[in-house]
Amino acid sequence: MSQINFMAEGDRLKKLSEIGDPLEKLNKYMNWSIFKSTIDSVFEADYSKGGRPPFKRLMMFKVLVLQRIYNISDDQTEYQINDRMSFQRFLNLSLSDKIPDSKTIWLYRETLVKAGVIELLFALFHQELELRGIIAHEGSINDASFVETPKRRKTKGDNEHSNRQIDDEAKWTKKGDVSYFGYKNHIKVDAESKLITDYVVTPANTHDSKVFAEFYNTYENDTVYADSAYAGQELPGNIKQEICERAYRNKPLNDEQKAENRRKSKIRVRVEHVFGFIEGHMCGSTFRGKGQTRATFNVGLTNLVYNMERFAFFRRKGLCTE
Repeated sequence: MSQINFMAEGDRLKKLSEIGDPLEKLNKYMNWSIFKSTIDSVFEADYSKGGRPPFKRLMMFKVLVLQRIYNISDDQTEYQINDRMSFQRFLNLSLSDKIPDSKTIWLYRETLVKAGVIELLFALFHQELELRGIIAHEGSINDASFVETPKRRKTKGDNEHSNRQIDDEAKWTKKGDVSYFGYKNHIKVDAESKLITDYVVTPANTHDSKVFAEFYNTYENDTVYADSAYAGQELPGNIKQEICERAYRNKPLNDEQKAENRRKSKIRVRVEHVFGFIEGHMCGSTFRGKGQTRATFNVGLTNLVYNMERFAFFRRKGLCTE
């Protein structure tokens, strides 16, 4: 039997750092304390007179961040925290510390969902990004992407349990020849930094243009880039529209219009990089829960975590103020 090495944990973490632990880098650059007071205000239980104290609320929030980065379920999150030293270090846990179980993770998330704080948490980090001087304010891009939920249809007969699993608030829609069931993540992106500055969550059958004006109801001057799905929408006079023009039957685009569309698309296409990261790196185009309230929390957290990852990139490259 090999001897116990009491330095093994530190040696293994050192090796992970040398290889390149992305969670360590995210931890290094994030100021998690900006979320603390908002999160603490949601939980009102008083443990001063006894009872088991809860896990630290900010640490539990970081558990949800882990879930969104790796798109893992509550059960898998519990397992992975127990199994992976990089997860433990991210959460400031040691091998001897108690690990939150899947039910604790579910209850914590449900509490935040019911409190409706995800928009505020997103806004708090947006303020941090503004203070760091990352958001350029030299134009915005609008687009939307589907967030699919499990496809279930109601069945006849006494299959009540199966029917209860169906999300009545999620909707079916079709794009091209492909059908989608779930919700839609409408985002507004800073054209230069590719950071998400605002978002709206709707059922999947809501047309992209329906929430377009909601992003521009302030008096700030802006230039908006978008594809032809947003053409013809009314916006305040202080908003310059760089919307791609659409061809119609028996009315094709002329050469000048095509050239203008190419110019606009060179900027508009940057939003595809955002969705590419969310869908490819984070697997953020799916949602396992039920109901628009939970979907809004899930999508909001996805957008927030994307901004965190983007922020860490800027910090590593020295492209923002310290």
